[in-house]
Amino acid sequence: MNWTQVEGKWDQVKGSAQQQWGKLTDDDLAQARGRRDELIGRIKERYGVAKEEAERQVDRWMDTLK
Repeated sequence: MNWTQVEGKWDQVKGSAQQQWGKLTDDDLAQARGRRDELIGRIKERYGVAKEEAERQVDRWMDTLK
């Protein structure tokens, strides 16, 4: 699945994102609204990781989506 597909199916995949990143709140996911950069920023903020690490985590998570 590419990011355009994730954006289009955000309501369906945000539950998976919350399972992956349990520290993300419903508000975090609502604010992200499927935007990759916003999701990465929220992960950085909640987990205290570098942007590159957050990007890697998002890429790995996307590989699990079907």
